[in-house]
Amino acid sequence: MPQFPMPKRKRLQARSGPLIVDAIEGDFARLERPDGTTVDLALVDLPESIHEGDVLTSDGEIDHAETERRRAAAQAHLDAVNLPQTPQEIDL
Repeated sequence: MPQFPMPKRKRLQARSGPLIVDAIEGDFARLERPDGTTVDLALVDLPESIHEGDVLTSDGEIDHAETERRRAAAQAHLDAVNLPQTPQEIDL
């Protein structure tokens, strides 16, 4: 259930560490805190260009460098998992 929106500055300064945009649903974004808990904020309190997976800085702005770093790391992990497996010889 979405929480009632508070002024952006107060809400975002009350946390420590980056917030990750986990999901956008309707007029709200679900943000994940460093400890794994989530908070819902109204989209009007966030940058207009926000997307799922974006990292927000302590001042509520999108950290484009960190967002790209995390996306590249996730893609590298998926690529490694999806590498074709070479058949192994079975010795009896």
